[in-house]
Amino acid sequence: MEWFDAEGYTIAREVVQRGVAAVFVLGFVAVLRQFRPLLGEHGLLPVPAFTARVPFRASPSLFHRWFSDGLVVAVGWVGVVVALTLVAGLPQQGPPWLPMLAFLLLWALYLSVVNVGQVFYGFGWESLLLEAGFLVAFLGSDDVAPPVTVLALLWWLVFRLEFGAGLIKWRGDPAWRDLTALYYHHETQPMPGPLSRLFHLLPRPLHKVEVVANHVTQLVVPFGLLVPGPVASTAAAVMVVTQLWLVLSGNFAWLNWLTIVLACAAIDDASWRWALGLVGVDVAPTAPAADPPLWFVVVVLAVTALCVWISRHPLRNLLSRHQAMNASFNVWHLVNAYGAFGSITRRRTEVVVEGTRDADPATATWLEYEFRGKPTDVRRLPRQYAPYHLRLDWGMWFLALGSSSQLRWFVPFLGKLLEGDGPTLRLLAHDPFGGERPRWVRAHLYRYRFATRAERRATGQRWVREDDGLMIGAMDSARFARTR
Repeated sequence: MEWFDAEGYTIAREVVQRGVAAVFVLGFVAVLRQFRPLLGEHGLLPVPAFTARVPFRASPSLFHRWFSDGLVVAVGWVGVVVALTLVAGLPQQGPPWLPMLAFLLLWALYLSVVNVGQVFYGFGWESLLLEAGFLVAFLGSDDVAPPVTVLALLWWLVFRLEFGAGLIKWRGDPAWRDLTALYYHHETQPMPGPLSRLFHLLPRPLHKVEVVANHVTQLVVPFGLLVPGPVASTAAAVMVVTQLWLVLSGNFAWLNWLTIVLACAAIDDASWRWALGLVGVDVAPTAPAADPPLWFVVVVLAVTALCVWISRHPLRNLLSRHQAMNASFNVWHLVNAYGAFGSITRRRTEVVVEGTRDADPATATWLEYEFRGKPTDVRRLPRQYAPYHLRLDWGMWFLALGSSSQLRWFVPFLGKLLEGDGPTLRLLAHDPFGGERPRWVRAHLYRYRFATRAERRATGQRWVREDDGLMIGAMDSARFARTR
């Protein structure tokens, strides 16, 4: 079975399996903390209303057959516990079928969540986690060597992820081609981090160097993955460094960290030992593994053939002038198309939600609700939330861009604020009414930009904002009832 076994990638398997499992932990923790107020029986976009109009075959999910908030909690906790055992490496110490079943269970449960998650789960990194979780299920356990065909599928995944992102940028916004994209990106990205303002204020020539480095990393370096050994290991290392730069400059949920984990699949054991040796960690060579059981070989080859066959869709997409970004070509979210920021927003608009307990909205004193991740308070330092995903905050960014699909949940969100709904308020960083019901709520638009160094010294503000009018005027319970 020498042709089947990749003996030189046992460390890569360890890193990838545990890393993907760690991201599943984050995903299921978010289910426990956010799913019910967003999508539960009394959420902003209730799942029962979705499953009533979308058939199972179009969006397969456990929740099509049964749905309750209690079942959501059960799914979340099962996912967290199973994922934690994989992070600890326990199933990997058994026969190959044990980690296979554990990862396939995580994939099936999370697929059930994503397929009913509507706009709150409509992100490319959801499909990325599902595809990664499915593939690493077939990497085997410590009893066998990693199958070379599954490793090749992981390399193909990383290639699509990086090369697809590079192509969508080059084909999309001219700011990527004239190297000016980062004049705007750090300021207008969905959820800035604590260092984003410092990145934005870097000299503009350095921003152009960053864009050139991005093009090289995403359009040239991925081809190094096609040469297993030191070349692929070096290409993966370049990707890891680039992703860490992105981690420092913003909050992109687990996209960057999962990309780092998957890139590690291309680093062979010899390169791992060399790199770890530089920091004083000595890794002994692993003993040769036993031949894999026949059933395992048959299953792996069948999965490989399936993934190769359905790869024709994302391959055609990569070659298309009308490349789709973050597209799934099947309801199972396997072998997807990826990409990010094909267009760059030049100005940042924020929807600031306000409420008042005064009787007359025309003369009222309005107080602002503070979200956890998106900017509202101009003095507040943006926080680092990634790799955790704040779904409500991301939805607010798309809402500010004028996405009409976001209004389907935003108007109900205002209604929840009028009710003083506890689960909804717990998604926020600050409720100015301490859980009490406001009399009126409204949505205000502001233009935001990072404060210059001089403005920061003079005012203490990290952001400068200007009024851009009302998006939704004052709404009380009676008016909200009429909009339903």
